[in-house]
Amino acid sequence: MGKKVSVIGAGVAGLASAIRLQHAGYQVTLYEKEARPGGKMNQVKMDGYQFDLGPSIVMMPKVYKEIFELCGRDPDDYIPMEMLDPMYQVYFSDEPLQPMSVSNNLARWTETLESISQADTTGFFNYLDDAYLGFSFAWDHILQRPFRKKSDFYNLALLKDGMKTKTGRSADQFVSQYIKSERLKQVISFQTLYIGISPVKSPSFYTMIPMLQFIYGIWFIKGGMYRMTKSMEELFIELGGTVHYKAPVTEILIEKRRAIGIRIENEEIKSDFVVCNADFPYAMKHLVQNKQAKGKYTNKKIDHMEYSCSTLVFYLAMDRKYNDVDHVHNFVFSKDFDKNMQDIFSGNKLTNGSFYVYIASKIDSSLAPPGKDGLYIMMPVSNVNTAKYEWNKETITYYRTYILNTLKTIKAFENIENEIVSETCLTPLDFESKFNAYHGAVFGLLPNMRQSSHLRPQSKANNCDNLYFTGSSVHPGAGVPIVLLSAKIAAQELMHDDQGILFDYT
Repeated sequence: MGKKVSVIGAGVAGLASAIRLQHAGYQVTLYEKEARPGGKMNQVKMDGYQFDLGPSIVMMPKVYKEIFELCGRDPDDYIPMEMLDPMYQVYFSDEPLQPMSVSNNLARWTETLESISQADTTGFFNYLDDAYLGFSFAWDHILQRPFRKKSDFYNLALLKDGMKTKTGRSADQFVSQYIKSERLKQVISFQTLYIGISPVKSPSFYTMIPMLQFIYGIWFIKGGMYRMTKSMEELFIELGGTVHYKAPVTEILIEKRRAIGIRIENEEIKSDFVVCNADFPYAMKHLVQNKQAKGKYTNKKIDHMEYSCSTLVFYLAMDRKYNDVDHVHNFVFSKDFDKNMQDIFSGNKLTNGSFYVYIASKIDSSLAPPGKDGLYIMMPVSNVNTAKYEWNKETITYYRTYILNTLKTIKAFENIENEIVSETCLTPLDFESKFNAYHGAVFGLLPNMRQSSHLRPQSKANNCDNLYFTGSSVHPGAGVPIVLLSAKIAAQELMHDDQGILFDYT
């Protein structure tokens, strides 16, 4: 048997790291505090309805498939996918009866653009060109590699290639160079919220997110996103890996600046390496108790770092099918989108909030009883530390009322309040308590310029050998495909240290 690896947390990155290392010959054991895998990529079951708990949009399908292909499996046997076209529908609160259908079919989308303006049509394709250039640079030099030392980032080759990209501004400023229509700008810049940052504050680097949708499409996994979780668990066990559920890790055991295992309650479990998929800020504050091993990530430092927004999610079991809603993914923008963003990150209670409605049962009828649909409604909100208000029943009722009243102005949802069979919700406090998301920040550390790429926590612990981190607060960041890349980096870093394997990051 190979060397022993303890993996803390069976979230997306924990599962992917465990699979990669088990496949490479290590003896890997996963420890998960909950009764099932997935972390935030989990499932809510209620009265015959099934909902994805958190992530819901599949982008960059090749990254999802890679983990199965690595192990010689056909991804279609595990995560059968289909492309959605149109990708999603956008509703504007001031004109709810005139939604915009967003397609990655070039001919269809060009017609939509031309109906807005010829100048913005030209501008959009110029944006696509420059955004793809930035993505190509990021893919080759940033997203798939670690930054152990300053010279990994500050070197002539990377600087030379980076100069070719048009970075250095906010995402909003970047898009504004090409697009004048306010509505169209919102449609191709709001996606920075997928990683928990406002487009007004996000580095222009992240304008690649909408570009990726237009280039590679949005996909749906049959069974919902939780199918990916269960398929990774299945693959890991097929490879000989072991999973322990209801096994909360309370400490990473460290001796002489070397991780030697983990503690679960009063039991010490020794291993040669530890990979931690618990949220990095939580892990450094609570699991890494050795002060020397913390390095610069002291408790004070963790408290003063900047965190992403959170989300409020309602799961509604409905007493009907929404056949007159054309799309699985639906976004509803507030009348004043800029104020909406400012309020989220300033901690104000939202008076005009934007939100997202996901109807997975439209494309997969197995996710709801016959003739019924389930509605997943997600609203970006302030994280627990930023919010200037309490999360209590009154706050939940306030936002629920706002969302339902807004939906009533949209065709097909006019009678929504009377069509709810049962419901539940998750607040930022739930994400904090159930998933150890620091401050309930669903997307981890805020991906601003001060906390991105080489300035973000890295996979290899700086001040402790044989300890590695993965997940949304670690480089390269949040979002399922990017978190899967963090798992790849963590596994490669461990194999590099253990076996001297050199990976080509050029």
